[in-house]
Amino acid sequence: MPGALPDRRLHPRRPFVLRVDFAGGRPGGDTTENLSRSGLFVQTDRPFDIGERIPLSLSFPGLLDPIEIVGQVVWIRTSRADERAGIGVRVENAADQAKLERLLSAEGTEGRMTEASGLPPEGFRVLIVEDNPHIIEMYSYVLKKLASGPLGGKVPLEVRFAPDGHSALKQLLETKFNLVMTDLYMPVMDGFQLVERIRQEEKLKSIPVIAISAGGKEAQQRALDLGVDIYLRKPVRFVEVLETVKQLLHIK
Repeated sequence: MPGALPDRRLHPRRPFVLRVDFAGGRPGGDTTENLSRSGLFVQTDRPFDIGERIPLSLSFPGLLDPIEIVGQVVWIRTSRADERAGIGVRVENAADQAKLERLLSAEGTEGRMTEASGLPPEGFRVLIVEDNPHIIEMYSYVLKKLASGPLGGKVPLEVRFAPDGHSALKQLLETKFNLVMTDLYMPVMDGFQLVERIRQEEKLKSIPVIAISAGGKEAQQRALDLGVDIYLRKPVRFVEVLETVKQLLHIK
């Protein structure tokens, strides 16, 4: 690309899902794909220019207070069949690099995101709200890997399913869940209505909700306004789902 700055990754990047908000009037709610001490990749369809300096606010709702940094756009990825569009951002300011380093360290992640949040001995119960059997299979595989990997098979992780928002709401009112993963476009009661009902119900409103959808910017903003904790855009990667679930359940 003419005029593009070289993408020199000075430090290895690791998968890390955080919410990204932009300054300067651009709507927020995008997410990081990976993170290093000197940069990050942000999944976004919003227009940016190579060389543009952008103030960013990184957070994870309910778990991590916003961290303010400034970066420079060094490369742009266009949307593909299996990848979302986004921007590679280089962070050169030493103070901002230190913020990212703390975030990636035990002090920054395990210390701040799992502090005093010991794993519940009764385990976790996750509700997947989705009507596509192939996607259900993928999410189930992610959660099985979580149960056998980070949880080491020592903490129970129960997964239940609902084909639409109506069925999901019935289960949520009858059984305690630790996390809801929902599509937005479903029959009977869609995901938007489900999220709205969850946030209105006193006994449900604190449950973390991940929306995973192929909807565009309007759907993303609507879902976030209704109270979704994290919005992931399809096609979604295995590691994105895994890291997001781990962070929302406070699992190291």
